[in-house]
Formats: sequence, C-alpha cells, structure tokens
Amino acid sequence: MGKPLLSIEQADLKLADTVVFNDLNFTINTGENWAFVGESGSGKSSLLKVIAGKFHLSAGNIRYFFYEEFLERIATDDTSLTFHRLISLVESRHHFRNLSNTGDFYYQQRYNSSDSDDALTVLEYLAGVRSFSDHDFGWTMTKVLAFLKLDHLKDKQLIKLSNGETKRLLIAAALIKNPVILLLDNPLAGLDVETRAKFGQIIQTIIASGITVLLATAPREIPDSISHVAILKNCSIEKKMPCNEFESNMVSANSTDNIDKSELDELLRLRPLRPTYTDMIRMNRVNISYGEKQVLKDLSWQVKQGERWALLGPNGAGKSTLLSLINADNPQAYANDIILFDRKRGTGESIWDIKSETGFISPELYQYFPTDNSCLQVIESGFFDTMGLFRTSDPKKAAIVLRWMKALEIDQYATKLLRNIPASGQRLCLLARALIKNPSLLIFDEPCQGLDTHQVAHFKSVVDAICELSNVTLIYVTHYQHELPDSVTKVLRLDKGLVV
Repeated sequence: MGKPLLSIEQADLKLADTVVFNDLNFTINTGENWAFVGESGSGKSSLLKVIAGKFHLSAGNIRYFFYEEFLERIATDDTSLTFHRLISLVESRHHFRNLSNTGDFYYQQRYNSSDSDDALTVLEYLAGVRSFSDHDFGWTMTKVLAFLKLDHLKDKQLIKLSNGETKRLLIAAALIKNPVILLLDNPLAGLDVETRAKFGQIIQTIIASGITVLLATAPREIPDSISHVAILKNCSIEKKMPCNEFESNMVSANSTDNIDKSELDELLRLRPLRPTYTDMIRMNRVNISYGEKQVLKDLSWQVKQGERWALLGPNGAGKSTLLSLINADNPQAYANDIILFDRKRGTGESIWDIKSETGFISPELYQYFPTDNSCLQVIESGFFDTMGLFRTSDPKKAAIVLRWMKALEIDQYATKLLRNIPASGQRLCLLARALIKNPSLLIFDEPCQGLDTHQVAHFKSVVDAICELSNVTLIYVTHYQHELPDSVTKVLRLDKGLVV
C-alpha cells in the first residue's frame, strides 16, 4: 500500500434540500486508481466535484496530502496555487465561452455562420490551458493532439465539434495541465464504438505516465487498468474492493418495470388529432458544408409516417447535422431539397410549424438548456418549444406534466430546480419535455446518456409502448446497440457524411 494521496473524513454534503453524503470516510493511496459506481443519484459524480473543490462539504474535511508535499517542494507563499490547480476534472457538461468572452455558447450557435465564427479553434483553446503542477508527466500539446486523435481537428471551431470530439478535447485539456489527479465523470458517454474500445488503452497510458485516475462510470465500463472500485449507495460508500473482486451485478438497480399502458394511452389522446402525412421526411441529394469541410454529401433519405429508424455512425459522421436539418435548427436547409411533413422547406412555413410537430432531445440540448427553472416548468416548456417556461404555469398543463413525470418515474423532482437534481434526472426531464405535446415525430439523439440500467430499460419500455399505441415516427441515435427500442425496424448509417 502506498502513502495516502488524499483522505475524506466524516464528510456530509447537502445540495439544496437533498442529502448527498452522510458521514462519508474514504482514503486514496498513491498507486491506486478508483472507479466510483452506483445507481443513478448515488452521488458518484458529486464525489468527483467534492474532490475537485467544486462542491463544499457541509461538514467534515478533505486532506490533500499531495498538495501539502507540493507546497513544501516549491517553498512558495503564492496563495493562488490552491490544491485544485493540481486536479483536472472532466465533467459531463463543458463550459466553453464565445471568443468575444461576452457569454457562453448557445444551442443553435454551431449552425449560424456569423455566430459560430465567435468561437476558439481546438488549437487556440488548448494553447490557453496552463499547468500549475511541478510534475512533468510528459503531456505536451503535440502529444495530446496525437494521442487523442485531434490533429485533424486543430483548426476546427469548438462549437462545431461533435459530442464525442468535445469529450476527447476536454480530456486533452485536462492532460495538458499535467495534474496529479485526473477526475473523469462518465467518460464513455458520447463516444462511438471504436473510441470506447480504445478507451481502456487511453486510461492505461495516462496511469502509466504517473497520473492518478478517479472516474465515475457505469459498472460495465470500468477500464482494466483501474485498481479499485467503490460502490456508492444510501448517501455513503457501501463497499470498497480491488477491481478484480468486483462484479457488475453488485450494483443493484430496481428490477421491476411497470408500464401503465392505459395511462400512456390516455396521455397520447390528450392532444388534437394530427394530420396524416405522405412524407414525414424526404431529402434529395442534400449537401451541407462549413467552409471547405463537407459534412453531408449527396444524402437522400425518405421517412414515412409511423416508421421507426435508428440513425447510426461514428463520432463526426454527420448525424447531429442531419438532425438539425429536420428539427429546423440549421438554416442551410433552405438551400437544399428537403420536405418535412409534406411541405418543402422555404415555402412559407416557420420553424415553429416544424417544431410543433417534433419532440427532440440531444446531448447538445442537454448541454445548453437553462437549469434555473423547476423540473415541472422545464417539461411544461415543451408545450411551447421554448428553452424554459417564460409564462405563468397553466394548472391543466402542469397536471399533464405530473402524469408524464410519473410515467418516467421522476415525479419526485417536480418542484426542484433542474440544476439541483442528478444528471440522470435532468436528462429524463428533457425526455419528458420531448414527449409532453405528443408530437408526430420523435427525435432521440443519445437519450440514455447518464441513465442507470433500470432507467434505460424503463425508458425503452415507455418508447416501445408509445410506438405500439400510436402512429408516431421515431428517429433514434445511439452508440450502444442494447439501447435501441424493440420498435426500431429500419437503419440509416452514416460515415464521413455519406450514407453507407
């Protein structure tokens, strides 16, 4: 056993009115690399933020032994060199700001050419990352660009990166700091099959360089180079063990999955009857470019009402761009031959006409959605296709919201602010927001990111029940085959902007 790296003693953490930890005690020694696992809401992501100094304990303390040694080595009185300078945290949300530094990125910015130019490139962003560590683990700019396959993206603006590309960039920025500890929150979320397969090797190389890795992850996604596992449950660490003694079924999840189809059927009948369409989507040789980069190439696709499609492909294949054309977020739709709901784009329809027929969720929507509304208000905003509720809540609509929340098992969050609930609950609220108006078309882009095993299974059951009870059209994007609902029967696969 190595000497202590950090220790957490009698720690309590309370966020808003929710107890996250109670009397938590935990020590990490040098040479150990830990995975934190647990059901949704177990606090594993919050534990990373506590270690990184982003959440302050309500009681107890953390001792950073490596920081004490660091101060002794450099013998400085520089109070700016706080412990968190020696820790890198890669969160599930990024915090990029516009080049003008006047504000954060916003949801549709990547598709608006004048606004998307107000963003740093990958190379410019990494050049602004500073290291405060006196350790040199060898992570130079050149090395991280090659190691995480970012060389070909170095001149690409941050706002135009795919979800998986953004994750690789955040890990690169964390490594450039040459931290003593690297914290990774659900690092495989958003990564394609090829990158996930190589992730274990990535972690192994990072650990071999001398950096301690702590990650919050799913039980089945623990890299081989992780030495220890801690299972979080009931506001504490339930079990700790060497990784070779851990089995994924030790993390119990609610196995019961009760779908009330009669309630779902009633909810689906609450909206006015929508028209029958010949073509939900018809695209003829669509081409989308940003500068010299062609993102979609001669893409043709037809979707009939009631069809259920999987949209598949690696990171950067063009999936998000394709969905932006369907969801009326991309102005380049007007320069192409695209029909949505039997109407050619650019013939007098508004984006709100399209959005009124569409229920949508994506990692980008999750990234940019404001978190200062209550969960009930967030979901009610789906009636109006707005990013939050900007009017007084309607009691009748709020009652419908509560019924959908109960169907998705999140009714306990109704009065809580979105920012004060677990990430999995936030994603499920946005899924409820997509369902609330019973749209003709559902677009689910990686909807199960951050959900635990039970939540994934329950959501799939809800989607399959909705497809059984209605003529809804579905487009479903995922990098995990097991997440596809049984109702999906057709596949469109993209690679480098081409249908393959």
